[in-house]
Amino acid sequence: MIKIFNTLTGKKEEFVPINPGEVAMYACGVTAYDYSHLGHARGAVAFDLIRRYFKRKGFIVTYVRNFTDVDDKIIKRAQEEGISANDVARKYICAYQEDMDRLGVARADIEPKATEHIHEMIEIIKRLIEKGHAYTIDGDVYFRVSSFAGYGKLSKRNLDDLKAGARVEIDERKADPLDFALWKSSKPGEPAWDSPWGLGRPGWHIECSAMSFKHLGQTLDIHAGGKDLIFPHHENEIAQSEAYTGKPFVHYWVHNGFVNTNQEKMSKSLGNFFTIREILDQFDAEVVRMFLLSTHYRSPIDFSDANLKDARAGLDRFYTMKEALVKILNEKSAPEGKAEDVIEAGDRPLLDKIKNLPPAFEEAMDDDFNTAYAIGLVYDLVRDVNKFLAEIQQKRDDAAYFILTAAADAFMNVGATLGLFTRHPEEWFAESRLADSKVTLPMEEIERLIHQRNEARSNKNWAEADRIRKILDDGGVTLFDRADGTVWKPK
Repeated sequence: MIKIFNTLTGKKEEFVPINPGEVAMYACGVTAYDYSHLGHARGAVAFDLIRRYFKRKGFIVTYVRNFTDVDDKIIKRAQEEGISANDVARKYICAYQEDMDRLGVARADIEPKATEHIHEMIEIIKRLIEKGHAYTIDGDVYFRVSSFAGYGKLSKRNLDDLKAGARVEIDERKADPLDFALWKSSKPGEPAWDSPWGLGRPGWHIECSAMSFKHLGQTLDIHAGGKDLIFPHHENEIAQSEAYTGKPFVHYWVHNGFVNTNQEKMSKSLGNFFTIREILDQFDAEVVRMFLLSTHYRSPIDFSDANLKDARAGLDRFYTMKEALVKILNEKSAPEGKAEDVIEAGDRPLLDKIKNLPPAFEEAMDDDFNTAYAIGLVYDLVRDVNKFLAEIQQKRDDAAYFILTAAADAFMNVGATLGLFTRHPEEWFAESRLADSKVTLPMEEIERLIHQRNEARSNKNWAEADRIRKILDDGGVTLFDRADGTVWKPK
């Protein structure tokens, strides 16, 4: 039984899908006017994990994540760069996808753009006007907040106490300061579409209602986003959607916590953000994913080099253990007997713990996707497997093979859902630590020099082999000559 913390009710609730065995999930995507920062990555990784876990549990998931590709910020950036708003949006959507690919975040099943759904937005707005929930002023259309009795139920705000906030549009023409734009009349040179109210473009909030209706239906299982979107964006989505349909809009509202820098939320408006690609230039993508998943998705997380280095150190421990494990398994053929026939009583508790990792992992994840606890279970087992590896030393008996094979399978089982722990150790050590190491040589050059050195050694040209090793050593590369070949690690 999966329990999800529902922002709407303020408590954990058993997940009961609208359609048995299926999940309709929508997440607010980025406004494509700049490179995405680590705060955007946090939500993307968290919701990618939630989607993965539902699939693990056998659900058919339809995941929609939109792109806002028309907006004041996009128009401003287009003017600054001397290109069209469409070109700006295309550029930064591509950049976002590249960043997500590196972080192991799978593409959503449907990734709609706002400009592809203008017709749907206009139809919703027309109906809201007909029902008395919206009104027009000089080519603009506003939602009448006072017409919707449930306004404030998501953010737990009282309508009488609400004031025009930082993200609420100020316009003296509005009937109430809290009324928000559904349609904006266009200014000269701005992107514009024809409508019953004249040339214009949609307001920000109406986009998500139109796109989610079209691709998932009028009531969703899950709507996800950052906590900063609770008010006014998601509050406004609820108002316009439920005023339009007369039905509940979303059953479970899921919001991720902020990424903080010096106790302040990381955001572009505060100027304290780091883009995803800036961070990936310094840290391996798996390190960044580990950092983001090591704290529960609803809790704030503090960005710092120290915390990222801690994440990398944890992954180093795992891959060092995996390296020893893989080495032993590669040196021995699979036994013909059964595990229960050869494993001694003293090792059975370890085998039981190994076999219990997947169900224990699921127990943690069933509790509102508690990745922090789940990852703790992995590292707890790493400690026990390391102890076992130290005790068996050069022993290569059948019992060790069965235990280590079970461990490898258990780690792979859990890692596949987390998007962690799945690389070969040599790949990890070769690629993951380059940015923060003393390595100054490109990867291709390292591989080329190692090949040349191996040829020199084959020809017993020891002087040339030593010369090449010195070049690699000066470049921050340490070589290890093994029976199965030469491997390298950063210094």
